[in-house]
Amino acid sequence: MLCNFLRPQLRSVRVNTEEIWFQQDGATAHTARASMTVVRQMFLQHVVSRFGDAPWPPRSPDLSACDFFLWGYLKSKVYVRKPRTVNDLKVSICQEIATVPQEMLVNVMQNFEERLPSRVRQGRHLSDIIFRK
Repeated sequence: MLCNFLRPQLRSVRVNTEEIWFQQDGATAHTARASMTVVRQMFLQHVVSRFGDAPWPPRSPDLSACDFFLWGYLKSKVYVRKPRTVNDLKVSICQEIATVPQEMLVNVMQNFEERLPSRVRQGRHLSDIIFRK
């Protein structure tokens, strides 16, 4: 998937992988040596992962914009239409993704970027937000 889909997609939209960070969860298949080798080659010194350049604990509640925002937002929009078949569901998801306002995505990513330095520096969950002692 990384070599056959992600790399060509990034090239087609002219993404400079030296300027962005690649973030993934800690799933075993995602952190296997073969996967991590490809990811490290594609995103030099910019991998946020369990075994990446910026360590990220598995099952972290603050993984990414998709985890803390996008999936819930899309679910709330898609299920308003009550899709009855898998194809209806796919069509509805595609339609809703196409209508997500760009300004909203910019705000979500800015929020993530504001949280990232704290995560990377401390290397643990955001205890002041979720895990109060």
